[in-house]
Amino acid sequence: MNYFEFYEIPVSFSVDAEALRKRFYALSKKYHPDFYTLESEEKQAEILHLSTLNNEAYKTLGDEDRRMKYILSLVGAMGEEGTNKLPPDFLMEMMEMNEGLMELEFDPDPAAVITIQKQLSEKEAELEAEVAPLLARFDADPTNNEGLDGVVDYYLKKRYLLRIRENLGKFAS
Repeated sequence: MNYFEFYEIPVSFSVDAEALRKRFYALSKKYHPDFYTLESEEKQAEILHLSTLNNEAYKTLGDEDRRMKYILSLVGAMGEEGTNKLPPDFLMEMMEMNEGLMELEFDPDPAAVITIQKQLSEKEAELEAEVAPLLARFDADPTNNEGLDGVVDYYLKKRYLLRIRENLGKFAS
């Protein structure tokens, strides 16, 4: 059973956060192990499994990046770790940003940090604008996997930009 089935909600890149939270709390109460202490060991194990499933489902579906990776894996669009490739033009852009980060290591420059932060924000906004129609198309018809390669690219690029942002954080202070 996948997390969407468990929560009885449609597979979607955008979920109603409030409905998700309410479903989580309802299932947390329903499957709380303390309510099953007098049951058989098998029943207790089942409830513990369902309680764990509820927690994992909520963590995954409640986080945009985790949910995206989960859906892409669920529909078979995401390859094994390390097999997905980023476009060469994107990698060239990122190489320039990484070079800027390396320069900061040896020559701290607050203005350069601001410039790189701005470049990252602009790139993130550009990527979000590109992927928005693909996400909307899937949400409207989850059986239509057209465009999911673009969503995989977006996910991988976003993760790459996050790593750059984390490295940039070392120089931001």
